[in-house]
Amino acid sequence: MNTSICKKATQAINYFARKKDGTINKMKSVKLIYFADRYHIRKYGRPVVGDIYFAMKLGPVGSNILNVANLSNTNLNSVCLKYAHEFLGYPKDDKKLQTIVSKKEVDLDLFSQTDIEAFETVFKEYGSEDQFELADISHEYPEWAKHEKEIKQGKRSVPMDYIDFFLNPSKTKSDIFKVPAENLAVAKDIYLEHKEVEALLA
Repeated sequence: MNTSICKKATQAINYFARKKDGTINKMKSVKLIYFADRYHIRKYGRPVVGDIYFAMKLGPVGSNILNVANLSNTNLNSVCLKYAHEFLGYPKDDKKLQTIVSKKEVDLDLFSQTDIEAFETVFKEYGSEDQFELADISHEYPEWAKHEKEIKQGKRSVPMDYIDFFLNPSKTKSDIFKVPAENLAVAKDIYLEHKEVEALLA
C-alpha cells in the first residue's frame, strides 16, 4: 500500500469516527468511504482515497481501507501500521474488533475542500444508518450490481472498475449521487485523462 492511500484511508476512517462520539463500526466506516468515493468521482473525476475496490456479499469494499480498519500487521507494512495505530484503535472490551476508536484529531491537510464536501454530504445522508443498512443501499448501484450473479454463485470477491461508478442506477432512494449528464461526462473525461497519465508514468 502506498503512503498516500494509507494516510487517506486512516484519516477518512478517523473523520467518520469523530462525527459522532469518537467511535464507529468498522464495516460502517468502509461503506461510508465507498459512498464518499462514489460521490466525489462522479462530481470531480477522482475518488477521495483512490483505493482498489472489490464487490463482495455485503457490497463494495476498498481493500486497503479494510486493511487499515483491521489494524493488523497481516496486510499492512510497518510504516502504515504505525501510522494507523497512531490515530485509530479498538476498545479494550471489543473482543470481536468491530468498533474503531479515534485516538487523535483528524489530519485535514490530507484532504481538499471537495473531499470534505463528499464526507459531509455522505454523513448527512447516511450517518444514521447502520452497517447492514448501508450494505443494502450499496447494492443499488451498478458497479456492484454487475457482479451480483458471480457473488451469488459463490465468488467471495470480484474486482470492480471505477469507470462503472459513472453509471446511473435504475432506481435509488438517494439523490446525493445525481449529477447532470453534461457534468457527469466531464467528470468521466477527467478521470480517464488521469488514468492515461498514470499509465504513462507507471
